[in-house]
This record gives sequence, structure tokens and C-alpha cells, in this order.
Amino acid sequence: MQDISMHILDIAGNSIDAGATRIAVTVEEDAEGDTLRVTIEDDGKGMDADTVRRLTDPFFSTKRKKTGLGIPLLAQSAREAGGCIRVRSAPGGGTTVEAEFRLSHIDRRPLGDLTSTLTALIGGNPEVDLLFRYRAGGGEYVLDTADVKRQLGDVPISYPGALSVLRKEISAGMRRLGKGGG
Repeated sequence: MQDISMHILDIAGNSIDAGATRIAVTVEEDAEGDTLRVTIEDDGKGMDADTVRRLTDPFFSTKRKKTGLGIPLLAQSAREAGGCIRVRSAPGGGTTVEAEFRLSHIDRRPLGDLTSTLTALIGGNPEVDLLFRYRAGGGEYVLDTADVKRQLGDVPISYPGALSVLRKEISAGMRRLGKGGG
């Protein structure tokens, strides 16, 4: 994975495969603490403790393809940048994946194009509610597609015009906090 936004897309895809109807993605940049934290929480089917323990093994997968590179690659990216990964899950209780990176580490992958990542998730999975939080410099930008869907009424959130507006909104919201949203 070339950037962190691609990790987010992959892990959110796992959430969707696990039956999640709501996914929360939080990206926190803490310059003072020299930390970049990415958290993806879902309300999917969850996993037992043995499955969680085996997640960083690239030859283990809960899917039919028999290799699961998403979590191992995210864990590797975090370790390379002086960070770590934590996974919490319980059967029927959803899953939380948290990756932490040292923000200033020379080997930290770039954040990437979060705007395109989020727009792809929203447009490709209109039945899933996405809560996105971006925190930086003491400020916070929040987008909740459940609220957006209510405002849109009968217009599908995957409608190209709606996605275009969302793309601009996400980009502007992140830019207000000092990060270009792509």
C-alpha cells in the first residue's frame, strides 16, 4: 500500500464484508505528541479472540482467498513508522482497528488522498453509514453520511451530483484544519 488512505479503504472493505452497516473512520494528527492515529470501528459480525490473535499472519484469512494481507500490511506500515496496531473485536460486537504512527518518522507513509478514498467508500456502498472524523491542530471536521442521507431525502447518496458535493465538502473540511483533502 502506497499510502495510509489505501489501508483505510482496505480495512473498511473488510468491515463491509463482515456485514457492517455503520463504519466510523477517525484520523487524528497530533503534532505535539508526534502521533498519527487511524481508527476504524464497525458494527459488523466481529471475531473471536483466536481470530484476532491470528490477524497479523499474512497466510491467515477469514475469507475464501486464504491470504489476508490487509491487516499485516497495515501492521507493517505502522511498525516501520515507529508505531503499532491494535485490534479489538468480539463475536456479534463489531471490530475496532487502531493504527498508530510516529507523525514525523521518515518511513511513515503519506496520508494520501482521503477525499477520494471516502468518496469511493460512500459511492460504492450507499447502504452503509460512514462517520468520518478528522482531527488536527486542535480542530475537528466531522461528516456523517446518515445525516447527509436525511438531508438528501429521495436523492441517493451515490448520485454523481451528491458525490461531487461531498467530495468538495470533505476536501474543504480537511483544508480548514491545514490538511489538503486531495
